[in-house]
Amino acid sequence: MLRDILHNDWLTAFIFLGLVFIAFAKYLYANRFMDFIGVLGNSKYLKIYARDQKFIDGFDTLLFLNLVISISVFGYVSYQNLVYQHPFDILVFLKVIFAVAAIILIKILLERLIGSLFDIDKLMDVYLFQKTSYKNYTGFVLFPINLLLVYTIAPTALICYIVIGIVVAINLIGFIITLKNHQNIVVNNLFYFILYLCALEIGPYLILYKLIIEFKA
Repeated sequence: MLRDILHNDWLTAFIFLGLVFIAFAKYLYANRFMDFIGVLGNSKYLKIYARDQKFIDGFDTLLFLNLVISISVFGYVSYQNLVYQHPFDILVFLKVIFAVAAIILIKILLERLIGSLFDIDKLMDVYLFQKTSYKNYTGFVLFPINLLLVYTIAPTALICYIVIGIVVAINLIGFIITLKNHQNIVVNNLFYFILYLCALEIGPYLILYKLIIEFKA
């Protein structure tokens, strides 16, 4: 039995849009999509497609769009049910989408800038490809979870923490694999690596957390 749904047609439209992006990715890049599904337990995808990276990649773009929508839907629905129950506000949701997309894109651009400044563009391209792949996989996993949270299961605090744990686990696995692949470079530049972690890996999420707390207040 479906639960009472606290959303309007706009939320359904965005969820459907995420499905469209996934479907196009599968239709246009069928072989790559099948390799991508197994990226969490197999490095085949990373080894094959890292060599053919472009600044703007169609496959990654489609999955990135789904990622932005999936994160926004999960964040909005969780906040709406657990913190402040109110009717769906399309303007607020669009602001959430814009904020999520802006944080991710600005972070990528800064990392590319660092790669250019230190003349490690090729290494940074491979590193960003691996990180982007696991982030896009997060969006892929969040899509069916969002369907359950919106149409079937009311998102309790426990469920939200479990989902957040899944998201963190996926990206942590990706980070560990990336770190392992570049461990020699990391060891030789440990200070810069720690500086990078604080500035571009931890810092943006602290800023996002602060914004959420201020919005809640």
